[in-house]
Amino acid sequence: MATVAVQMDPIQNINIAGDSTFALLLEAQRRGHTLFHTHPDRLTLRDGAVYSRLEPLTVRDEVGNHATLGPAEATALADIDVVLLRQDPPFDMAYVTSTHLLEMADTLVVNDPAGVRNAPEKLFVVEFADLMPATLITRDREAIKEFAKDYPDLVIKPLYGNGGAAVFKSTADDANRTSLLDLFDSVFREPAVIQQFLPRVTEGDKRVILIEGEFAGAINRVPPPGEIRSNMVRGGAAKTTDLSAREREICERVGPRLAEVGITFAGLDVIDGMLTEINVTSPTGIRAVEKLGGPDVSGMFWDAVEAKL
Repeated sequence: MATVAVQMDPIQNINIAGDSTFALLLEAQRRGHTLFHTHPDRLTLRDGAVYSRLEPLTVRDEVGNHATLGPAEATALADIDVVLLRQDPPFDMAYVTSTHLLEMADTLVVNDPAGVRNAPEKLFVVEFADLMPATLITRDREAIKEFAKDYPDLVIKPLYGNGGAAVFKSTADDANRTSLLDLFDSVFREPAVIQQFLPRVTEGDKRVILIEGEFAGAINRVPPPGEIRSNMVRGGAAKTTDLSAREREICERVGPRLAEVGITFAGLDVIDGMLTEINVTSPTGIRAVEKLGGPDVSGMFWDAVEAKL
C-alpha cells in the first residue's frame, strides 16, 4: 500500500457530488492507500528539500460528513509515495511556482508538474490546430478585426480562465464587442482567446477523459437554456454519450502526446467534433461518468498510478 498526499483546494469546501478529486480519494482509500491532505500554500523548500504540512485524511461518500482531517505535520514529500497535483486554476504564477517546487520533491507527482506547467490548457491544445475551430490568441485589436471578418460570431475567453468564467459569445452585430475587449485588456495581462463560435454548442460540449493517453470515459454536458457555457458549475446537465469516429480520431491524435509529457489524467473538451481545450491542471468529469453507468475511471487512474510505483 502507498502513502498518498493530495494537494488541492480545501477539501471541506468541495461539492462531493461532482468532484473528481474526491472520486480519486475514495478509490485510493478503498484500495488501502494512506491519505494525506494539503494546500499549495503549505509547500516549503528548505535546503533543497520540499516539505508540506500534511493532514491525515479519511473520506466518506456522505454529504456534509465527507472528510475527517487529523493534525497537520510538516513532512518531507520525498517520504510520500505519491502526490496528487489537484488544486484548481487559475493557472497563474502561484500555480507555476507550485509546479516548480513539486518537480523538486523527489517523489512521484501526478499529473507530472513539468507537464502541467508546459501544457497550458488553451495553448497546448493549439498543437492540434487542425482538430480545432478557428482560434486566435492575441491582445492585438487589428488582428482581432481581421479574424472577425472571417468569423463574425466569436467566443471570447481569458487565456488562463477556468470553469467557464468570463466566457462570452460576441455576435457580428454586438455593439459591446469593443467595450468587452477593453474590459479584457484592463483585467487580464495575458492575451485573450478569440475563437470561432460553434452554434451546435447548445447540443452539448463533450468531456472526454483520457487516462495515460487512452480513452477512459465521456459525458455530454448540455448547457441550460439561454447559455452557451456547459460547465457543470454553470448549470450544465450531464448526459450519456458515445464517441463519434471524429472524436475517436481526436483521442488517438492527442493521447500519445499527453502520455509523452506525463499527463496521466486529462479532460478533452469537444464541441461538434471540434477540440476546444485540453484540461490538465485539475480535470473533472469522473463522478458524472460513473454515476451515468460509465466506466470505472477512478479505478483506471489508480491502476495507472500503481503501475508507476
